[in-house]
Formats: sequence, structure tokens, C-alpha cells
Amino acid sequence: MAWLQQSDYFDPDSLDMPVIGIAAEMGQHDSGFHQHDMGQLLFTQRGCIKITLANQISVLPPSRVAWIPPRTRHRAEMRGSVGYRSIYLNSNYLKSFEMESLSTQSAILEATQLLQALLERIAISSFDSDWYQGKGVNLLVLFFDEIREARREPTLLPLPSDRRLAHLSFDQLPSPLHILATYIGASEKTITRIFQRETGMNYQQWRQQWRLVKAIELLAQNKTLSYVAQELGFANDSAFVTFFRKVMGRPPREYMAGSKR
Repeated sequence: MAWLQQSDYFDPDSLDMPVIGIAAEMGQHDSGFHQHDMGQLLFTQRGCIKITLANQISVLPPSRVAWIPPRTRHRAEMRGSVGYRSIYLNSNYLKSFEMESLSTQSAILEATQLLQALLERIAISSFDSDWYQGKGVNLLVLFFDEIREARREPTLLPLPSDRRLAHLSFDQLPSPLHILATYIGASEKTITRIFQRETGMNYQQWRQQWRLVKAIELLAQNKTLSYVAQELGFANDSAFVTFFRKVMGRPPREYMAGSKR
């Protein structure tokens, strides 16, 4: 494991290791778009990480972990104090644990308390740890069992690529459909077709997904329910909580606390 300074450059591909863990205390930071040959599990002990992939965006609070497959172009942004952790995994090594399915598609996973403890243990393990036998391999067997059972989260927001929608921002609540149509000079039907083709959902569904992902980011920053509801255009706290519970199966504060399993 390497404790890094925020300004340090680190290239996991330069090390011939099956498993690599790193940790850093981050303030405001932007990794810029990059990629590596190793797969990456990215998580945080506190704060929130914004992740941008080629055509998706998501946020990562402490009770969630992102899987970024090998050679996937991505960017990580942090705006406040973040306890950054990364685990890099060699794709050939993954095959020895029958984890090929993990290596093909990006995902946000729910991290139980056990999985969080395993992530931290591996992330701070020494670079010279033996991952092929003994304690190291036993730790990974339990770790990958937890990864297989982890619930996949519906918090990867697909991004449209049509140039007319390039102004859409993750920082500002997208306009209702009729206002967006006036703004970009396209009909509501045209916009609906674009979103259906490029994101797999209509504009209203996409806008609701945007609200969900943004809500998680604001909650991870310890914003109040009233603040989040107002920022995301809900009539009141109750309307926001009802929306969140319907999509995620639990109220916002319970969701952010994570699973106790």
C-alpha cells in the first residue's frame, strides 16, 4: 500500500502485481480523464467522489464502491475532504477467482459493513503481500464472495451525446421538457427520441435519475433534507423522501447509513 499525497502521480500499470492498494487524504482534486490496464475498485471513507465515464456519470458516498473495468476511460473529482481508497486488480488474476463477469461492465455496488472492512484491509495492505497463498488469498476469497453478492445500484446516469444537449450540466437541475425544447429549438418528441435512443429512457425518466444521483451527492455533503428538496425542485421534504424511498427502497438517511449486514 502507498499513502500518497494529493499531488503525487501513481501508475498501477508500472508495478507487476496482481493486487495494489493505495490511500490518500484528498481535498479538492480532479484526476482528469485517464485509463489503466488494471481494473479498479474505488471508494471513500468519507466525503463524496464524482465519477465520469465515457457516457455515464455517478457519485460515490462512503457506503458504496465503484468498479471500473480495465482500460475504461474515467475521471474522478473530489470537492471536499475525502478519505480516498483504490484497489487495482490484474484482469488475469480476476480469472483465477472466476470473476470475469466483474471485469466487463462498470458498476456501483452497495458496500456492507463487512465489505467496507475488507476493502479497507486490502487497500492498506503492503505492496509485498502474497496474494497467491496463505492469509492473502484467504482474504480475497471472502472479499470476492462479498463482491458477488453486493447489490448493484441504479446510480450510473447515462449521458446523451447529441450536440444539441451538450449544455446539460450535472451541477444544475435540468429544465422541464417543454422549456428544454424551447431552449434548444427541437420538439419535445425529438428530444424524447434522442434520450430513448442514447440513454435507454425518456427525458422525464432521465431527469428523475439525475435528481436521484444529485441527491446522493448532496446528502454525502451532509446537506439537510430541506436543502436537497429545494435544490432538486421538490415541493417539500416529504415529496423528496417519498421519491427517494420509491426508487431506492428506503428513506435517504437510512440509505446513506448503508447496509448493516
